[in-house]
Amino acid sequence: MGEKLELKYTTFQTPLGWLLVAESSDGIAMVDFLGPDCLSEDAAISTVLRKYPDSISSPGTGSNLLEKTKSFILAYLINRTPPPKVPLDLRKGTRFDRSVWEQIEAIGFGESRSYGQIAEKTQNARASRAVGRACGRNPVPILIPCHRVVGSGGKLGGFSGGLHIKRALLELEGLT
Repeated sequence: MGEKLELKYTTFQTPLGWLLVAESSDGIAMVDFLGPDCLSEDAAISTVLRKYPDSISSPGTGSNLLEKTKSFILAYLINRTPPPKVPLDLRKGTRFDRSVWEQIEAIGFGESRSYGQIAEKTQNARASRAVGRACGRNPVPILIPCHRVVGSGGKLGGFSGGLHIKRALLELEGLT
């Protein structure tokens, strides 16, 4: 049995509610929308363990990457400043998921693509639903902006933080 993955996390309030951001030694591994209420430390650890059950998590007090990522996300949500790239830990994704996420990362601020367009970019034009599932498995929404992927005709589709969050992010970028 190998060593357990160590994750450090922080929680913070944003205009869209509370977020949890977690990092591993490889980069940001998780961004999770928590809702309107701040979580206790036990609840935050439980949130991390739901996505990374074989991990050890602890508060990331003093983590430079967590603090930078928090600042980038807040600047995006408050000032509409697109977050710069930060190191990401995408170990949770399949090869197909990571190819979808790579295409999503290339979508610019204020732009959107359909699930079908992303499927075509991954050389699998009939994989729109699989693209949707890969979006749903995106461990780092906002940093990989899966909210910019919409259904044909502009339908919202789904979003891990809820459709109200996806709608708010699209409005922030002037897309609705």
